[in-house]
Amino acid sequence: MNITNRLLGAFATLITASVAQAERGADGQVNILFWQAPSIMNPYLSGGLKDIEAASLVLEPLARYDETGAIVPWLAESVPTLENGGVSGDMRSITWRLKDGLVWSDGSPLTSGDVKFTWEYCTAEGGGCAQIANYAGITGIDTPDDLTAVIRFDAPKPFPYNAFVGAKSPILQQAQFGDCMGNKAPGCTEANFNPIGTGPFVVSDFRPNDVIQYDANPNYRDPAKPAFANAVLKGGGNAEAAARAVLETGEFDYGWNLQLAPDVLNKMQSVGKGQVVSGFGTLVERIMINLTDPSPELGDRRSTLDQPHPILSDKAVRKALSMAIDRELLVEIGYGKAGRATCNVLPAPKIYASTANDACKVQDIEGAKALLDSAGWVVGPDGVRVKDGKRLSLLFHSSVNAVRQDFQAVIKQWWGQIGVETELRSIDPAVFFGSDPGNPDTFQKFYADVQMYANRFDGTDPEAYMAIWHCDQVPSPDNQWQGNNMPRYCNPAYDALVTQMQTTGEISVRAALAKQMNDMLMQDFVILPLVDRGRVSAHANSLEGVILNTWDSEIWNIADWRRADGD
Repeated sequence: MNITNRLLGAFATLITASVAQAERGADGQVNILFWQAPSIMNPYLSGGLKDIEAASLVLEPLARYDETGAIVPWLAESVPTLENGGVSGDMRSITWRLKDGLVWSDGSPLTSGDVKFTWEYCTAEGGGCAQIANYAGITGIDTPDDLTAVIRFDAPKPFPYNAFVGAKSPILQQAQFGDCMGNKAPGCTEANFNPIGTGPFVVSDFRPNDVIQYDANPNYRDPAKPAFANAVLKGGGNAEAAARAVLETGEFDYGWNLQLAPDVLNKMQSVGKGQVVSGFGTLVERIMINLTDPSPELGDRRSTLDQPHPILSDKAVRKALSMAIDRELLVEIGYGKAGRATCNVLPAPKIYASTANDACKVQDIEGAKALLDSAGWVVGPDGVRVKDGKRLSLLFHSSVNAVRQDFQAVIKQWWGQIGVETELRSIDPAVFFGSDPGNPDTFQKFYADVQMYANRFDGTDPEAYMAIWHCDQVPSPDNQWQGNNMPRYCNPAYDALVTQMQTTGEISVRAALAKQMNDMLMQDFVILPLVDRGRVSAHANSLEGVILNTWDSEIWNIADWRRADGD
């Protein structure tokens, strides 16, 4: 064989290898570790990030937010706007058009009927849809053809991108979920655990609170993706074990939500097997104040609106609890450069960030004592304050996590200095963030006085996020405990601001309304923000294509993940 033929042969071999590399499933298996184990694959029945993100490998929205917070089309051809005619001039409707040729993982066509059904599913009476705020103001959806969905609103909708945009609002298949409406929704185990989707993966085996096995979707719209034939999402353990499994031992390719002290992460990363990735968005670690009575003797009426809290209904107590906290120290011990002290539950984008509450960044133990004195809470012989026969004694629960337990311990000390007795409780995250309405230990049921966790919102517009503290969003037995208003805050003045924002288009006015809602929550001390958290995860050096997204599902672009050459 002459040199020319040998070169041509070598070139052909390289071309063949390159094509093979681009084939779906060519990179084998990717292993992901969520130390908060998912408990369901239906984001409409869970407010927990672990469930929403696990489902995002399978279920997809019409559009989503990229890593910059910009809205990008996903299942839709384009993002409708006033300029391109997709949003009507009176802002009372938005028209979405699906891409041609999209099919579900079972091979059947995705149609506008599925879009309409998803809205009907979430808004069905008795369904307890966790994402119902995203569908506020929709009066109907027209489907003039199989690819077109026209969403109609009851009033001008200046920001019409809450429904069907982002990981919290994906499309469900009508054929699969059609018999799961209303109060039947939680009982549809097969659909909730094994949803048919349009995403890059399909569920092959789901074990709640343990492990999810996925296979590449054979009908995914890009024949070269995903690069991985299989994905395993293992749950359980803790953040430290997850970080070690990626950064030190290399057992896993990706570790999610690594709440660890910065020096711990830096030491692990120095081993050289992986790298830490992070970014700031809207994720705020906060303490939620229960405005309702969680006493067990109340039975089914525990933590419901008709049972006001005997202690925390006093605003002076709530304010004193906030004043006693040293937020800057919490950042130092918990997050380092991946955290910032905050006094707002809405820390970003910048135009929505209020400066009216910044005094909370300075701890004031003596001021908190004086406030409780003036409110009639008298220090007893054991150092615990008492008023009208009630001891200032609180149950403080949170999920099991090294940073959260550190926070609980130091906050208990600070509260003890102002005369507050605190009992600490830590709950397995799979249980705490679970979706089972029969589980007494979920953060939705809130059978404690105060609780701590983090939350954020998709995208860059806070309308739907701020609406979750509307009175209609209070979790209760009537909505399967699926509301998002954990403090049980019910204020007509706040509700009026929610309604006003839903009909306001001017961005500066929307910003002012969002700040006003934030300030009302902060100055009523129903939420005590602690740390504006940078999202921190880690991936193996051999894993390419990872783009951490703080505005949508963190693993939003898993279809683009691939194994580095030579690994």
